[in-house]
Amino acid sequence: MSDHPRVTLAMIAAEAGVSKATVSKVLNGRTDVSAGTRSRLERLLQTHGYRRRPAASPSRTIEVVLSDLDAGWSLEVIGGIERTAHKAGFSVILTVSGDRHAPADGWLDGALLRRPAGVVLMFADLPREQREKLRARGMPFVIVAPSGDPSPGVPSVGSANRDGAFAATRHLIELGHRRIAAITGPRDMMCSIARLEGYREAMAAARLPVDPEWVRFGTFLPAGGEVHARELLARRDRPTAVFAGSDLQALGVIAAATATGLAVPTDLSVVGYDDIALSRWMSPQLTTVHQPLARMGAEATRIVLHLAEGGVADSRRIELPARLVVRGSSAPAAA
Repeated sequence: MSDHPRVTLAMIAAEAGVSKATVSKVLNGRTDVSAGTRSRLERLLQTHGYRRRPAASPSRTIEVVLSDLDAGWSLEVIGGIERTAHKAGFSVILTVSGDRHAPADGWLDGALLRRPAGVVLMFADLPREQREKLRARGMPFVIVAPSGDPSPGVPSVGSANRDGAFAATRHLIELGHRRIAAITGPRDMMCSIARLEGYREAMAAARLPVDPEWVRFGTFLPAGGEVHARELLARRDRPTAVFAGSDLQALGVIAAATATGLAVPTDLSVVGYDDIALSRWMSPQLTTVHQPLARMGAEATRIVLHLAEGGVADSRRIELPARLVVRGSSAPAAA
């Protein structure tokens, strides 16, 4: 048993020289508190490690916060979240906020007013101030991180990006390709670096050189894949295969190959990453790395529901395996 008394609302109010009602307003995201008082109370709540007791009758909703609904992978994750939440008798609220790195500050005030049972965040990480606010309110959260490596101590679910990229590149090598290019995602995303590392490791294991010009940082979107592929395919020593860091980028690579007069996979093999639904509707169907997006969403939801019921938080990063799915966009290198 701790020697220190539990920090209470009354203790915070007394130290700040305000009423308990004012502290309660800040905890609940109310806007009728001055910015100065709110900032002072947030500092005290964080300094003293205040933790609100779980609500006796928590909301039957899970809030999902993400930066973009257009990304194909996000819809797959949401599907896993919704199915798991509904099975447990919970509904799902979607909030679009911020960029791929973290949500904007404003979403949290709205969440505090809505009081969901827990929050699933689809970002690379969550700013420390937002983490502390959620913890102070007793609101459990988990990050689904296909694109990042969250801070230590933050519950998260991701996948084995490096292993997936290694398998994709090794597949192309086993088909006889030697000039293999990689178009990964943005430089500031951990998954982009991890997928690039997997590519480099596979090339090194086969003792194949990597021309620096063959390595490109894209956007994970079709336009980025197309722009870089056009440049690569215009070279005299053009690659015979491309590992694209996402299925959407692979779509751009195939478009560039077609515009250049090259056939996939006869003239150019292409492997993507994610295995979104669109990959099975491309022509040819896309060889890709299956990232268990729906399972990641389901696992994150189970963690949030466990925490909402008073379970102990497991701050370890859960990393689910990725696997290669061979379809029609990859073929043996031409003799």
